[in-house]
Amino acid sequence: MGTRRFMIRVLMLLSWSTSIGAAVDCTTVTDLLSVCASFISYGSPDPYPGSPCCEAVTNLNLMTHSTDNRRSLCGCFMGLITASNPNSTAIATLPGFCGVPLGFTIKPDTDCDSYIF
Repeated sequence: MGTRRFMIRVLMLLSWSTSIGAAVDCTTVTDLLSVCASFISYGSPDPYPGSPCCEAVTNLNLMTHSTDNRRSLCGCFMGLITASNPNSTAIATLPGFCGVPLGFTIKPDTDCDSYIF
């Protein structure tokens, strides 16, 4: 039931962000990644494709249909890394565990504006 509510929420967010064409909002990113909190905080359990955490990463990737959105998502991840240090490694490994290429490297010194998406 929780996964179903999560997916409905994600679909609503996706339709909202697509309709207004706005950049990805970091509050939305944080909210979606909240299902990964255990992994981000404790390093376990590992997320896997199809898990709620990986579904969140996949949905974030689906929201980045433009260069501006991808840069915004990159900036949000960089903010999460800064705020979650020393757990930044867990955040950086999420796309790899989930098999979702975001188009940028998640590490503290990433310059999101330099990426050509």
